[in-house]
Amino acid sequence: MRHPLGSLLRRPAVGAVSLAALFATCGAAAAPPSPEAESIAFTQRYRVLQHGGVVRAANSALTCRAGGSAKTSCPAARSGGAAANGDFDMTYTDVDRDPRTDNSSSAEVRLPAGAKVTYARLYWGGNLRAGERKPAGDSRRVLFQEPGGSHREVLADSLVGHRVAGGADAYQASADVTRLVRASGGGSYTVAQIDVAKGRSAAGACGGWTLVAAYEKRAEPLRRIALWDGFESFSEGHRGHTVRLGGMPVAAGATGRVGMVAYNGDRGVTGDSLSVSSGRRARPVALRNTANPADDVLNSSISEPGRAQPRRVPAYANTLGYDSDVFTLGRGTRQRGPGLDLRMISRRDTAWIGVLFAAVDAGP
Repeated sequence: MRHPLGSLLRRPAVGAVSLAALFATCGAAAAPPSPEAESIAFTQRYRVLQHGGVVRAANSALTCRAGGSAKTSCPAARSGGAAANGDFDMTYTDVDRDPRTDNSSSAEVRLPAGAKVTYARLYWGGNLRAGERKPAGDSRRVLFQEPGGSHREVLADSLVGHRVAGGADAYQASADVTRLVRASGGGSYTVAQIDVAKGRSAAGACGGWTLVAAYEKRAEPLRRIALWDGFESFSEGHRGHTVRLGGMPVAAGATGRVGMVAYNGDRGVTGDSLSVSSGRRARPVALRNTANPADDVLNSSISEPGRAQPRRVPAYANTLGYDSDVFTLGRGTRQRGPGLDLRMISRRDTAWIGVLFAAVDAGP
């Protein structure tokens, strides 16, 4: 029998450590969690100018249960077929072989050799109301396992909730994990016990986690690196959002990458896009990659540029409700500008976007 998170975390064998206690030796405890809100605008969480870049690891907490009467079978959906989380009875992914956890998944942080982590933040979230309704009390904590380590408790220093009439109860939480990731470096990280509902409903069960890490390496170009978070919804009457990523001027023709995290996007439901522009009169350029068509960006994918993707367990091509994607800026920086404007549109999906990050060459 599996145990709820509260009883699990009270077991000394798990080795639970709160971030407040962990950072006390550095003279700075974690800030108290921000109150829940209907929606929260994007604000800058971190910014730095340094030689280096940003990496991220991510995975989902849920997948479809085999069987059922969905038009696309569960195995076909996991392999990348067009299907939505609302089509299935959803269940937890659980890979850590620990009978005391209900859900767990892992993903690889790929740090260049010799790189030093300067900042790292863990985001997690999803829907608390699907076939079952989960209490929000455990949303502020997860279990976090570094490469070669054991589960430890991580407490959120930021939490936002957003309830919609369509039956979902979505949230996102996050915590500063810089010291943990700096000490452990690259490798496979596992996140367990994310507070999300399983089952089936029209709203759909969804959830997952993303670890974003900025790193410094003198051999790499000088880059402006920044991270923003918020919680904006796409629903009737709120189909588009523009976020100005200020504080990082862009040189004409600069190269770089941007990333995003979103919840409840459906593969095959077209009409959602992410575009970028620099300069006040620059024309927006749609972002895409091999996993994300320009008109179906919220398509339940975890991807980044390049053929060799970081390792994930499980590595489902269709996460059924969780997006964590990285895109090259391409022609989006043809003009010089004071920052980047990201325009997000979802004409049919009901979804939430919670994280944006960027690393852009600062130029000579």
